[in-house]
Amino acid sequence: MNDKIVDARGLNCPMPILRTKKALKEIAIGDTLEVLASDPGSLSDFEAFARQTGDELVSAERLDSHFRYVLRRKN
Repeated sequence: MNDKIVDARGLNCPMPILRTKKALKEIAIGDTLEVLASDPGSLSDFEAFARQTGDELVSAERLDSHFRYVLRRKN
């Protein structure tokens, strides 16, 4: 179970990333954040975001109508 969920379905870049960045600041280091997004470019956005911030992209999966990402706050 993840510590917090951000539902960014229906939002285009950069909104899913901006909401994720804000939500990560609200959870403790080591906790996980689940993000739901429908933007087709979100996979590359979340991979780049994790590289740049040092947070861990634990999983990325494509579901029927959207994507599901789990990130772990590292710093």
